[in-house]
Amino acid sequence: MRKLIASTFVSLDGVMQAPGGPAEDPAGGFSFGGWTFPFWEDGMGEEMDAFNGKDRELLLGRRTYEIFEAYWPYQPDDHPIAKTFNATRKYVASRQARRLDWANSTLLEGDVLAAVAALKRQDGPDLQIIGSGDLIQSLRRGHLIDEYNVWTYPVVLGSGKRLFESGAKPQALRLMSSRTSASGVLMSRYVPNGEVQVGSFADDSPSEREIARRAAWAREGVGMR
Repeated sequence: MRKLIASTFVSLDGVMQAPGGPAEDPAGGFSFGGWTFPFWEDGMGEEMDAFNGKDRELLLGRRTYEIFEAYWPYQPDDHPIAKTFNATRKYVASRQARRLDWANSTLLEGDVLAAVAALKRQDGPDLQIIGSGDLIQSLRRGHLIDEYNVWTYPVVLGSGKRLFESGAKPQALRLMSSRTSASGVLMSRYVPNGEVQVGSFADDSPSEREIARRAAWAREGVGMR
């Protein structure tokens, strides 16, 4: 069984939309395209294995595929990431039948969760999903993501497509490694770690004031759905 690794850049409030440039993805009126650019510094290149696709095959949603298809084939032949992306096998999840002009690209047909599960059962290198926010939501619900490479940037964007959208199924994660760049980007690797565990720091014998607070909030309907 090969792993599926999700790699993404996010703001401190979880937005992953259009990290690379203003024209990348302006959907929904998003006006901060290119928000990662000011934080780049040379030392971050040492950690780019999380994103460069080396020794992996790519799994992409349609919009991310279209962004990549219009960019990477047109970079210099000696560009290391372009060389890897252009040569590797790419699987594309799309609800729309379309022609794939980028070399070594295959359209996934039928139910995407079943198709990705079948890919994971095949022999071969690990699979990597980059960007592809809508696809990530589906794959999380299907418990198909084995690892998250998340670079968290010290910026708040307020709105935009998020790595974990509202309504995401609760899940615990375990931090496997972490490093901080000189510009303040937290580069972390997580793996799923079962259900969310809860506990309480509250006193076993609450004060009368605490008991009254709980009763008042109950009357107000706080916590009721």
